[in-house]
Amino acid sequence: MRLPASGSREALWLVAAAIFFGIVGIVLGLNAPVQIPAGYARYTAVAILAALDSILGAVKAWLNGNFENKVFLSGLLLNSLAAGALTYLGDRLGVDLYLAAIVAFGVRIFDNIAVIRRHLL
Repeated sequence: MRLPASGSREALWLVAAAIFFGIVGIVLGLNAPVQIPAGYARYTAVAILAALDSILGAVKAWLNGNFENKVFLSGLLLNSLAAGALTYLGDRLGVDLYLAAIVAFGVRIFDNIAVIRRHLL
């Protein structure tokens, strides 16, 4: 599959489609009749942040011209596992260690968004 060149019109449409379908997914997720048990809420939050960090990192790498599938998939899996393990360890110790993962992923997400924005502008 050929990806469009960064800065091209096709790339702009690709980013716009990703944003649109991301918003559609959020709206559908908020209106779905699925309840996540309170005990798993921390794990779900950390998993969503890990996935979002990996996706935005992949977009940033693609725009910079150095995207690799292996790096993306390994980052997605290892970040999710490490964040889940940190959350589990914190639960076992009675300490809110999941906050460390939230802060780390939050900083990386905002950094990736800033790089993507600068690249697109």
